[in-house]
Amino acid sequence: MDELKKTGIEPDDWASLKTYTSARIALGKTGVSIPLKESLRFKMAHAHAKDAVYSTLDTMGLQASLHRLDVPVCCVHSRAENRDVYLQRPDLGRLLSGQSTRQLQALALAPADISLIVADGLSASAVNSYAPPVLQFLVEAIHQAGYSLAPLVLVEQGRVAITDAIGGILRPRLAIMLIGERPGLSSFDSMGAYITYDPQPGLTDERRNCISNIRDEGLPPLMAVNKLMWLIESAFRLKLTGVALKDHDDCEPQRLAIE
Repeated sequence: MDELKKTGIEPDDWASLKTYTSARIALGKTGVSIPLKESLRFKMAHAHAKDAVYSTLDTMGLQASLHRLDVPVCCVHSRAENRDVYLQRPDLGRLLSGQSTRQLQALALAPADISLIVADGLSASAVNSYAPPVLQFLVEAIHQAGYSLAPLVLVEQGRVAITDAIGGILRPRLAIMLIGERPGLSSFDSMGAYITYDPQPGLTDERRNCISNIRDEGLPPLMAVNKLMWLIESAFRLKLTGVALKDHDDCEPQRLAIE
């Protein structure tokens, strides 16, 4: 009652649960409405989500941040010419443009164990923020495990399934795609990682494993890499990914030792 007299906001009995989640719960009430500050926060979150959808992949910045990894980088584009086409034609985001197809074919490299792919997806800002630290840890872990790497591919206007088009050309044993997830109203900067064994055109999404919500407030980059390495090792052992590959990794503390 004292809080109601002081702020005009009726307190919520579940307010203590807000400590454990960034979800919009226990907002309180002012009469029959939510408090003004919560209304403004909702509008701000909506604006962040829209900005994330229309953000652009910082290919130059990503290449600069990946320079010390000593992994060749290729920049390609899907068949979606721009953001508006990408949003209206999801099918075009799953295919390589003609020029990008020829660019990858011209590499004419022997197949590697793993192909790393980075695409903007629906939140390029998430990729710009979290792809560099994840790749730093991941490339080091892959080298330590003795796997060979194909050139890293940066994709503009790309969706998850473009992995299969790239895999059909580079022919890696396994592909990992880092991609910006669909922004939520409490998480506009989440990045996902998709793992596909034997990527090739014609696969469906049940053939992939996904690690979601990679960000500081979700699954931090180092923990994400440990989980990725567990899935990579399991995929090579079982020769598959997808619904048949169950995640039993508990991310033991001793595995979080990559510096």
